[in-house]
Amino acid sequence: MAKVTLQHLRKVYPNGYVGVADASFEIADGELLVLVGPSGCGKSTLLRMIAGLETISDGELRIGERRVNDMPPKDRDIAMVFQSYALYPHMTVAENLGFGLKLRGMSKADVARQVGEAAAMLELEPLLERKPAALSGGQRQRVALGRALVRKAQVFLLDEPLSNLDAKLRMTMRVEIARLHRQLGTTMIYVTHDQVEAMTLGQRIVVMKDGKIQQIDTPMALYERPINLFVATFLGSPKMNILWGPVLERDGGLHLRIGEGVELRLRPQGEMLEKVRAYIGRELMIGLRPEDMHLAEAGPDTLPAKVEVVEPVGNEAFLNLGCGGCDLVLRLPPFHLPAPGETVHLSYAAERMHFFDRQSELRL
Repeated sequence: MAKVTLQHLRKVYPNGYVGVADASFEIADGELLVLVGPSGCGKSTLLRMIAGLETISDGELRIGERRVNDMPPKDRDIAMVFQSYALYPHMTVAENLGFGLKLRGMSKADVARQVGEAAAMLELEPLLERKPAALSGGQRQRVALGRALVRKAQVFLLDEPLSNLDAKLRMTMRVEIARLHRQLGTTMIYVTHDQVEAMTLGQRIVVMKDGKIQQIDTPMALYERPINLFVATFLGSPKMNILWGPVLERDGGLHLRIGEGVELRLRPQGEMLEKVRAYIGRELMIGLRPEDMHLAEAGPDTLPAKVEVVEPVGNEAFLNLGCGGCDLVLRLPPFHLPAPGETVHLSYAAERMHFFDRQSELRL
């Protein structure tokens, strides 16, 4: 095991495109860190730079105490699990697991021992004599994980390993990977575009967009205090509701005018009060999570909204609404739901509001 240190890593392609702009952070020894962001944000490029599969244009990469910028992948003591299983179809599970160890000149006895350990850990022992064609998608992914585990490398790199699985298998394998990490205590860097995977797996999360790191923190810190609008709306399912409009001062209080005759009462506290007051007459963006808005009786501090779509998903329901030109989603118990076309009134947790500058989209 080893820590991984990135100091101002950049990847610039010959055509001038910047794949990774300036990545600087440290993955602690034994940490499971997740790189997350939309397609094309640079997360897989960054992982491949750590693996040695992409050249580093600038900056320094260290694994443990070694500078590895120009070191070939085979000498970096890393193991990688790719999006595709990449199993040899003519080999059995046992042969797939042990192939890399044989190439390194390990004795048959040692290969058999390490394959046996990995198979027991991943519950692959009944499958060792099967070939990949006789395995389910989840079983193939476990073999791909096992092939990395037998390496006993200092760092494990996982590049969207669950994206080819169905929803049920993804959930099962998420639990499996988390369990393996706790059991092994090894350093893992996990790439995904799925924010649910990121939130449930990562001890810390690196959020990326357009090759740039937006924010690095624990899952709940990112959820509770996103640094900008992108992080706020990317993490969370359904995503954060965003309302915008000019800030008004009336009747001794602050209001956000969302539309004609539709206003949101603002109650910022402490130093945030002065920050919001500075926006009087200017546009401000307000974020509220779906769980922080509720159906209520009409009143002075409620918002009128029109129900557009109702999505019952079993233990809860999502209510899609229109409100003064803004689209909102509420997370509710699946009972006594209004019908599409109805007008409802919404209460909201004013103390749970997130404030963002309309132009820069940065958190106040």
